[in-house]
Amino acid sequence: MLKWEENVDLTGYNSFGMHVSAKYFATFHSVEDLKILDKPSNENRLVLGGGSNILFKNDFDGYVYSNQIKGIEKVAEDANYVYIKAGGGEQWHDFVEYCIAHNYGGVENLALIPGSVGAAPIQNIGAYGVELKDVLFELEAYKWSDQQIHQFSAAQCKFGYRDSVFKNEYKGEYVICTVTIKLNKVPDFQTKYGAIEQELEKMGVKDLSIRSIADAVINIRRSKLPDPKQIGNAGSFFKNPTISEEQFEILKQQYVEIVGYKVESGIKIAAGWLIENTGWKGFRRGEAGVHPKQALVLVNYGNANGDDIYQLSEEIIISVQSKFNIFLEREVIII
Repeated sequence: MLKWEENVDLTGYNSFGMHVSAKYFATFHSVEDLKILDKPSNENRLVLGGGSNILFKNDFDGYVYSNQIKGIEKVAEDANYVYIKAGGGEQWHDFVEYCIAHNYGGVENLALIPGSVGAAPIQNIGAYGVELKDVLFELEAYKWSDQQIHQFSAAQCKFGYRDSVFKNEYKGEYVICTVTIKLNKVPDFQTKYGAIEQELEKMGVKDLSIRSIADAVINIRRSKLPDPKQIGNAGSFFKNPTISEEQFEILKQQYVEIVGYKVESGIKIAAGWLIENTGWKGFRRGEAGVHPKQALVLVNYGNANGDDIYQLSEEIIISVQSKFNIFLEREVIII
């Protein structure tokens, strides 16, 4: 039976492990559930998937909806592609494993990214040279204002770097219920980004496959990113900033080892390098800190609160701006 619970502990619903609560909390498994649980638009609402990209600074004074819409199925195919639809409540990595098991290529570089399928388009998740926008065919989203399902193509999602229409003009207006991904029958291997080729060599891989690429990505991620089940974190806390080529050349004269690569709008700089080179890597204050293996990851060692993490991120932003004249933007959503 669908019902709203009161004063529910959200510690297990956010990967930072923040000890906060929701005034009201309910789980939905279908669009019909959403319609029944729908509340007036003047109420605070929050939809949670895996809670892996959120920092709670306070208790949530409103209605929290936990997306548990499940199911993965092939809905179409043609000569070159298969189209797989997944419920927004599925875990993203489980979806990746499903695709690999069926030899469908395209998402293997996105292995082990935490969070849910429904949250993936909001953030336009990406890793190792692949972004969700490269594989998304369409999605279905429930609109609070008319209680109807609306379809969005990849173009209509207006994807950007860790960005989409759902983080901007449509923020808070929709719940992503299903996502349909377009996958290759004949894999197009992407191994040039990051340390994938070195890891494959280390693994002794002779015959390249989507399984071996996924395993290489998993190995790399596990070697430098903490498991949220052991240390509270939300993965990369900051976006990699983009600067002009002119600014990059000036910085390169002073910092020859600065890490950057060319993109359409300029040079994208590794935020982790900037943070490490302002002395923050491995920093710890009380229960909040910067991970010793990856400076891009802020961590809760046990009993930090959201404000502890937020204030640490503020100090990092100020110090990077002061030293490099580069502004760091948070990737994590602050609640």
